[in-house]
Amino acid sequence: MNEANDLAGGAVADQPTGAAAPGQAPETAPSGARPGAGRRRAARGRAGRGGSEPPLRHRIITVSLLTVAAIYFLTPVYWLVVSSTKSSSDLFGTFGFWFHDPHPLDYLHRVLTYDDGIYVRWFANSLMYAGVGALAATLMSAAAGYALAKYRFPGREGIFNVILAGVLIPGTALALPLYLLFSEIGLANTYWAVLIPSVVSPFGVYLCRIYAAAAVPDSLLEAARIDGAGEARIFSTLGLRLMTPALVTVFLFQFVHIWNNFFLPLVMLSDSDLYPIQLGLTSWQGYADRQPELYQYTVGGAFLSVLPLMVLMGVLQRYWRTGLTEGSVKA
Repeated sequence: MNEANDLAGGAVADQPTGAAAPGQAPETAPSGARPGAGRRRAARGRAGRGGSEPPLRHRIITVSLLTVAAIYFLTPVYWLVVSSTKSSSDLFGTFGFWFHDPHPLDYLHRVLTYDDGIYVRWFANSLMYAGVGALAATLMSAAAGYALAKYRFPGREGIFNVILAGVLIPGTALALPLYLLFSEIGLANTYWAVLIPSVVSPFGVYLCRIYAAAAVPDSLLEAARIDGAGEARIFSTLGLRLMTPALVTVFLFQFVHIWNNFFLPLVMLSDSDLYPIQLGLTSWQGYADRQPELYQYTVGGAFLSVLPLMVLMGVLQRYWRTGLTEGSVKA
């Protein structure tokens, strides 16, 4: 009898903490609960309350630095807006960061109608150079980057290294050789002299290759080939769509580069009717000593030249998205 009692007592002592005693109903966990789920929920609650947010001083420093950067970049734009409402005499005789007898529509109308509307022609030339050049450069960069990322062929890495070397060469170093080349074939002082060099973007090819290698899954391309799609259709329907954020970046960079390009048109063009905005405004500034009203026209023209870039940046920002292929490939 004593041995039986000792065995029963040992069995009860060996039971884990929280186990039901003999004769009692065992305690059951809630339906669907997993071991340790309560501890994980508590840890997540603690992290959500204070672990995920940076300290207050870090947020204050970050906001302060961003505010200083915004003021630094927006101050010239503010000065341009204010100065575009002033006459040439007021530009030099009044406080530069505040309005004085503003007549913005009148002054901008004078800019657009001066010299039979030459500024409108320069504006249209810039739109054509930048729009056509950036679009062609984006498509060529997408095709080249996609091919370098998704196809294996002899000399692939050598071609890519040559393209990377092209990124390091400044455009001003190529302007004079390009002028001599275009003069030999009779294309100097034409639209083609500015357009053809603008469709080449070594940085765009580099960016498209890196992005295509990361954002276009090989398994998705194989599935399309199994379904009978050709390589051209795969590139146009899958590759271009999945590479949209990179293509938007290349287009914006190339558009801004061509829009602000000054040295290449200066070397290539001698006819003022072919000038882009930047070269045209510089020619106005050169005559401003003899015609003081050109100071105001130059400032007003510079203000109008900024507007397309602001609109383009605002419109295309929504295409900068990541995770476009999420859920398209089964793990």
